[in-house]
Amino acid sequence: MAPALLLFAFVVLVPSGRGVYYAFTDWDGLDPRYSFVGLDNFADMFRDADAVQAVWHTLLIAVAITVVQNAVGLLLALGVNTAIKSRNVLRVFLFAPAVITPIVTAYLWRNLLGSDGAVNSLLGTVGLDGWEQDWLGNPDLALWAVVGVIVWQFAGYSMVIFLAGLQSVPREIHEAAAIDGAGPVRRFWSVTRPLLAPAFTINLMLSVIGGLKLFDQVYALTGGGPGHATDTISTLIYKDAFTLGEFGYSIALAVILTIIVAVASTGQYLMLARNERAAS
Repeated sequence: MAPALLLFAFVVLVPSGRGVYYAFTDWDGLDPRYSFVGLDNFADMFRDADAVQAVWHTLLIAVAITVVQNAVGLLLALGVNTAIKSRNVLRVFLFAPAVITPIVTAYLWRNLLGSDGAVNSLLGTVGLDGWEQDWLGNPDLALWAVVGVIVWQFAGYSMVIFLAGLQSVPREIHEAAAIDGAGPVRRFWSVTRPLLAPAFTINLMLSVIGGLKLFDQVYALTGGGPGHATDTISTLIYKDAFTLGEFGYSIALAVILTIIVAVASTGQYLMLARNERAAS
């Protein structure tokens, strides 16, 4: 194991440790000279309205994606797990967006959601002119438009995981519950849902972690705008580091993001694992 551990330390541990150290300095990313400033970068974070807003946006996006994406993915999985003849074709089409590069998806939807894009054109064609919006330019709508794009792309990914869980549920259990008089809703809640606990654990973990560290789709869709209406911690890190040259401050933001991801994912895993053991 020694060679693998040494490689891991060289590639991951040492750079991470140096990065954490720079969070306590005023390094600008270019000048080899820098000063140790202690906790000043972290204190500035709490006084920076843009940073506080970015943290709020990050948490809001993560929660929205986790709830909506998994709800849609579960409904899709239940739909294609039936005996309809087109179920295999539907599975392919519904999963297809997940294999597209996220940056490509973001640029595609940026054109579709533009003021003169296909979405507004379609609304005008069907007589819903009042619904036409500047989806990515309106501060009240831009964040939800980003969430919608993420859900559109990865709901099929959640569907596949839920589908694997559904297909592992023994048919005999459903038949026994039906004989006992349980309806479809009751069978799902009392039989299927507990047996889907491992699938819920995987999907929720992936959704939360992916939502918290979201960058490429947000930056390609809105660049964090209009203003700072869609800035996340990741986009703010990029701007502060490569636009303003505040590498020390941006690394401090990255440390905070790492802590948020670690706490959220660990807490969620422990809770879901406990529920999974209770269901089994």
